[in-house]
Amino acid sequence: MPDTPRHNGFWRLVGRAATLRCPHCGARGLFQSFFALKTNCPSCGLRLERGEGDYFVGAYLFNLIAVELILFVCVCGFVFLTWPDPPWDLITYVTGFLMLAGCVLCYPFAKVTWLAVDLAIRPLSAEELQWHRQGGDVGERELPHI
Repeated sequence: MPDTPRHNGFWRLVGRAATLRCPHCGARGLFQSFFALKTNCPSCGLRLERGEGDYFVGAYLFNLIAVELILFVCVCGFVFLTWPDPPWDLITYVTGFLMLAGCVLCYPFAKVTWLAVDLAIRPLSAEELQWHRQGGDVGERELPHI
């Protein structure tokens, strides 16, 4: 792995995130469990929260928006297919279940995709990547800013 960060295109970053790989280097193995990311990427050393305590608030919002959009498209398609007599009670119960299940199942994707979007907006500098590799902590040493 070179010492300077890679400058990847937006779609490459998001494509890696969609397969639950590190958006920066493409390595696998970012998760300790289904809901918990490791502290750093096992390959490039990128701190997966980028040194901010509330970093994944954006991921929660992204997860909610993505699940609602997916659900909206599915419900509209189902109503279209069953028109003129859609089973409204069935739609109500199934969409409630799918909304809860979708939030849980999409959660890991939302966290890694949020990291990819953040890397596209705020690309890593060499100094920040070095800070991540050294296990930087906001309390110990200030995060290098762009």
